[in-house]
Amino acid sequence: MKLLNYKDIEKMSGADLASKLQELKFSLIKANVTANKANAKTKEIKRAIARIHTFKASHKEAAK
Repeated sequence: MKLLNYKDIEKMSGADLASKLQELKFSLIKANVTANKANAKTKEIKRAIARIHTFKASHKEAAK
């Protein structure tokens, strides 16, 4: 199950994206503190962060 779909990211405003990114980064830090680092949750959080960064980069490039 995806933590954050691309369709959901498209619907968010810039401020919402920034707050969601901060929330995901904090969740990643909390997940890394746990003993089990091979947790699938950590992998999905990283993917969600990457989706947001990719979305921002593609829209920044399209605005030029």
